[in-house]
Amino acid sequence: MYAVVRRYEGVTDPAEAGRRVDEGFVPLLRQVPGFVAYYWVDAGDGVMLSTSVFEDRAGAEESVKRAADFVRDNIASLLPNPAQVTAGPVVAAG
Repeated sequence: MYAVVRRYEGVTDPAEAGRRVDEGFVPLLRQVPGFVAYYWVDAGDGVMLSTSVFEDRAGAEESVKRAADFVRDNIASLLPNPAQVTAGPVVAAG
């Protein structure tokens, strides 16, 4: 498995960002081959995190592209700062 974590800082409306991600982005992500799981987390203080898990690196890389496109086209005003992206193979899971 392969995971991608994206950290967004300076989120202006976490509730609205969550609604748009749930209704618009999650359905797109589920279409990516190898999709396993996705989580969108409100960490407080204008910070939101997403975690995507895929069966392989190709799916994870596609998720990064789709996330960037979705943010640009749908919620850029809510996520004014670029995401900090961290990705790698899953080496332990519970």
